[in-house]
Amino acid sequence: MDSILVTGGAGYIGSHACKLLAQAGYQPVAFDNLSTGWARAVRFGPLVQADLMDRAALDAAFAEFQPVAVMHFGALSQVGEATRNPGLYWRNNVMGSLTLIEAMLAAGCRDMVFSSTCATYGDQDGVVLDESSPQRPINAYGASKLAVEAMLRDFGASDGLNAVTFRYFNVAGADPEAEIGEWHQPETHLIPVMVEAAAGKRRALTVHGTDYPTPDGTCVRDYVHVMDLVDAHLRGLDWLRAGRGSRVFNLGTGVGFSVAEVIAQGRAGTGRKVPHEIGPRRPGDAASLVSGSARAAQELGWVPQRSALKCMIADHWRWYQTGGYSG
Repeated sequence: MDSILVTGGAGYIGSHACKLLAQAGYQPVAFDNLSTGWARAVRFGPLVQADLMDRAALDAAFAEFQPVAVMHFGALSQVGEATRNPGLYWRNNVMGSLTLIEAMLAAGCRDMVFSSTCATYGDQDGVVLDESSPQRPINAYGASKLAVEAMLRDFGASDGLNAVTFRYFNVAGADPEAEIGEWHQPETHLIPVMVEAAAGKRRALTVHGTDYPTPDGTCVRDYVHVMDLVDAHLRGLDWLRAGRGSRVFNLGTGVGFSVAEVIAQGRAGTGRKVPHEIGPRRPGDAASLVSGSARAAQELGWVPQRSALKCMIADHWRWYQTGGYSG
């Protein structure tokens, strides 16, 4: 059984990737410091609890498990936090990635599936973003991911590192079997916050700004189901193992939904009303981010299966009702 080192494997997306890797016959090895991840999410392979900037821990993991590739999800990803504390993001996301890449190469591992973000494109209103769109990040989160993309290209030229890079849009939903799901403390993502409001855990969902240049004044985002997303990562792994080299792919549905539209769908997905209130804009938020993902469809054969908005909300609602990782 070949091993795959999954950084951030105790986190939201990483844990779902581990489940699909195990189903595909790999041994997923979660490498996570548990600062935002959950040990209870590591159900499909071993956990190495360590930080990405701990080179000795990385060297030991590569020696013990001898992974044939890395899936790199380990990063901080909150736009508001990145705006308030950019140094934290530059240290964690960039230095952590550099330490990981150097450990990989020292161990003779040269294939990486990298979790990047649409935040590298910045705020380009009214434009469907594809892989050739200009990258102009407007916060330290997007800037740090763009820096890692550049790092991967440089190490590809110097050391033969191969990387499939996925720039994805807003990830939502949960494992349809409700074994794992999204569970941030505190929660900031729209659909989980909406579910908390519908369940009565919070008084109301705050809509951050209603004066954006969008049809209803609220931000527009392209949502993709987490299981569809990690399916693409398995396809990216297959791409690398077939020796096809480095490539960049967007992952989204090509359809944008405003915050107001998501709230309207919330009742259909949960069966409950969603109390909400209007608040100010958040610094660093783009008005509209919608993906052009034709390349992933054409070259990877990737077609989202569960990314209808109602399905994503319903899957998260089902997971939420299990109690998540609390208690």
